[in-house]
This record gives sequence, C-alpha cells and structure tokens, in this order.
Amino acid sequence: MPPLHILWRDEHLVAVYKPAGWLVHRTGLDAGETRFVMQTLRDQLGQHVYPVHRLDKGTCGVLVMALHSAAARALSQAFEHGATHKRYLAMVRGWAPESIDVDHALKPDDAPADAAVQDAHTRFRRLAQLTLPEASDARFATTRASLVEALPTTGRRHQIRRHLKHLAHPIIGDATHGKGPLNRWWAERLGQQRLWLHAWHLTVPHPVTGAALALDSGLQWPAWTTASATASNIANAAQVDHGAAAPAADWQRLLAGLPWQTAPGTR
Repeated sequence: MPPLHILWRDEHLVAVYKPAGWLVHRTGLDAGETRFVMQTLRDQLGQHVYPVHRLDKGTCGVLVMALHSAAARALSQAFEHGATHKRYLAMVRGWAPESIDVDHALKPDDAPADAAVQDAHTRFRRLAQLTLPEASDARFATTRASLVEALPTTGRRHQIRRHLKHLAHPIIGDATHGKGPLNRWWAERLGQQRLWLHAWHLTVPHPVTGAALALDSGLQWPAWTTASATASNIANAAQVDHGAAAPAADWQRLLAGLPWQTAPGTR
C-alpha cells in the first residue's frame, strides 16, 4: 500500500491527501475494500490517529485526523458547530449557473419516509465550462460540462452531491445521484471511472491555539487558453497515471487536458 501524502503535521493533528476510492476507516457497508486512511496512516506514523470528519469513498482531497484524544474532541466540536470552512471542486453535467445559493433541506439517505428534513445550504460558483463536439446523449450533438466551486455551510451527508442533483447538474461519476450512461461516457474518454469531487481547501481552528489553520490539497489552478486546448489535449486527459504518488494528479490532468473556458483571473 503506498504511503499517504502528508499536507500538514504537528504534535496535535495531521492532514493528509485522501485518494479517491479510499475509505476513511473500516466499515461493514463496504466489506470488500482494503484501502483505509485511518489504518494506513496509523502504520505510517507509528501512532494512533483519531478521525474527526469524513470524506466519501469517491471524494479525494484534504482530510484531517487528530493525534490525541483532546485534539480529537476539539476538532470534532469545530466540525459539529460549523467552525470550519470547506471548499470543494466538482466536475458536473452541463453548464451550471454562474453563481447560485441552494437552500434545500435534506433527509438522511437511510432515513424513514416520515423522518424530519434537515436544513442544508451550499453556495455554488461556476469556474469554467467546456463543450466537446461529441454526443454523449443522442438528443444532443455536443457534450457540455462545468467546473463548479462548492462552499457548504452545513454538513449533511452527500450534501454537495444531492444539491447538484437538485440543480440538474449532477457530478460526473456519481453512481448514486448522477446519470449512468453519461458517467460511462466520461469514464471511457478519461480512462478512469471515479467521482469527480475534490476537497480542495479546508480551514479549521487549531485544537490547541485556536488559530485558523488553512489546509490546501495541492491542486494548482492552471492558466487556461483556448488556443492550447486542442484535440490532442483531450486525448491526453485519458492518460492519467492512476498510481501517481503526487496528490491530485488525476485532477491536475483533467484541468490541463480538456478545453475549459474561463474568465481571466478565475480561481
């Protein structure tokens, strides 16, 4: 098992890059999985680690673990009480709105029909869009997609995925809330079947000092030009090094290898 990429570490907490396809910890709901951040990181550091938040199996990016119980309590409370700031990047179907706030209450996925809904709010901003001259759907001559920034202010399970479905712009590769034929079309062209959701930035109060700790996944925003986005670039996007140790290697290739169009200065 390859070592996890450490983004930040002190004696109280550690932040790592969670690869797509890894579970945070063991669960009976996915008994066949063998890749777990918690166990791998424990062996890598030679000490116990404490989970304080979670990312879905398919989501990659910044994940924080505490290194002692007091830090775990402080960090868990920060996440529970909304004292963190999260920024995600998603690749979605179609051209998403330039900017939109979604205030759409959600029930837990496994809740009974009569369960109460929970407040859920996400702010979305379209960072870039593309149109490919190929049909992923027989009804349309071209295929459109967007890169969307998501800023959730509540922490409901699958909130970003469900809110984007609510907008009719599901995340590419979302097997639960997306479109199977479109997911397969993109997987064939990109050479990779995965959920295109990335935990890009996370700001948390340090569990001891209380100072804001800004953590970054390492994903670099490229300087796009339409002239450089050629057909060969699109083909190159399928040549992702799935075993690369560098964090966000697949996302970096996606950003650089497709003909995204964006306003100057977008970040």
